[in-house]
Amino acid sequence: MKNIQLLNKIAKVGTDRLDPAVYNVGADVAAPEGIMVRSAKMHEMTFNKELLAIARAGAGVNNIPVDRCATEGIVVFNTPGANANGVKELAICALLLASRKVVDGVAWAKSLAGTADVAKQVEAGKSQFGGTEIKGKTLGVIGLGAIGGMVANAAIALGMNVVGCDPFLSVDGAWNLDNHIRHAATYEEVYAAADYITLHVPATPTTTNMICKDTIALMKDGVKIINLARAELVNATDLAAAMESGKVSAYVTDFPTEETVAIPGAITIPHLGASTEESEDNCAVMAAEELDEYLSTGNIRNSVNYPNASMPRSGAMRVCVLHANVPAVLTNVTNACSKRGLNIENMLNKSKGENAYTMLDLTTAAGEDLLEELSAIGGVRRARLITL
Repeated sequence: MKNIQLLNKIAKVGTDRLDPAVYNVGADVAAPEGIMVRSAKMHEMTFNKELLAIARAGAGVNNIPVDRCATEGIVVFNTPGANANGVKELAICALLLASRKVVDGVAWAKSLAGTADVAKQVEAGKSQFGGTEIKGKTLGVIGLGAIGGMVANAAIALGMNVVGCDPFLSVDGAWNLDNHIRHAATYEEVYAAADYITLHVPATPTTTNMICKDTIALMKDGVKIINLARAELVNATDLAAAMESGKVSAYVTDFPTEETVAIPGAITIPHLGASTEESEDNCAVMAAEELDEYLSTGNIRNSVNYPNASMPRSGAMRVCVLHANVPAVLTNVTNACSKRGLNIENMLNKSKGENAYTMLDLTTAAGEDLLEELSAIGGVRRARLITL
């Protein structure tokens, strides 16, 4: 049996994908080979030597020590796109909340409870909650991946003009974009053109505080900013000053912090982007399937620290080697097989930055002596054998 530990509640439709005849799944299992996680903080965790993979039921992996996992030979997976529709729908909601003073209006209407002539008071007081329509306005989309692309397409359908920028846009991603979306070469071009700006990029050293006093200065007066990506993308101090001056007329975020909840006029949603039954189910299913595929076949799909690598099963045994992307490792791995008279029927070698992955399918089964030699090769983080 393979032990799978759950660090958070994972939708049953996902854990049901793990065959109970093969996997022992639960929160209290010992020495797990796999971990499924949502928001649990893992940076201070010490990982057992049996741990092969961590599957995050969601896109962001800020709660996981991804680089340390790579050096320990632990593959980290995420579930890109699984919650995209849920976040897209909340982004459309955020556009409307930024345009119409619905939140303030609802709170005011509720405050009328217990008073007389509520309908008359509403008619007299509603003018203080006037807003604008999004049709005909320009939406700037920073990041056109799974979520940003869907938001951009939806905005076009709602009658907005859309300008987007994504330096890492894939060919497949580009094909999925509406042809009315204007592609900007730089973020600065988006800032200058947009009435609304929505952020859909991960928090990295280069994107942290990307919205700050310098970039806000490049934006239109009265710009509305939507941040359903990560709190760190926006400098809260600079945002507060910009909202006080009117330079930024609205800010909607799905990542409240001590600073942003105190900003007058900011709408802070309690991280509801993926909090739909459908998103949670989709993420759980994808995470379980990624984990199962890697543990049972060695194939890697949607890893954030090792390259994606998939090879059809052939032969009697598969050799899987996670290693540093340095010279001579591949030669030493194949030599270890050759000197034992093991024929390599199929082979795949992929790299991702400093990390690499090699799979070999052997026509005959190998013994533990091969595993020991492979594990001793300089640069090898982990080696394992899978009977096909």
